Amino acid sequence: MAAISAVFTIARVADMLGEDEDLLHEVSLDMEPEDGVLWIYGIGGEEVLAFTAFGIENLRDLIPLYKKPVPGP
Repeated sequence: MAAISAVFTIARVADMLGEDEDLLHEVSLDMEPEDGVLWIYGIGGEEVLAFTAFGIENLRDLIPLYKKPVPGP
């Protein structure tokens, strides 16, 4: 496995994929660091969700599962 050389914030990934940040956050709850998701901690308690390139690939695969329509009555 290649070393991680860059990560992309959730806002950047949402823009790249044309998706809502809230949806990406929901999807990320089922992901582990091994899946390419991580938190970046800054000063003053700042926290930013970020994804590696592998994490973005995983998001692309998972997003359709979260967008399936719920059957109606």
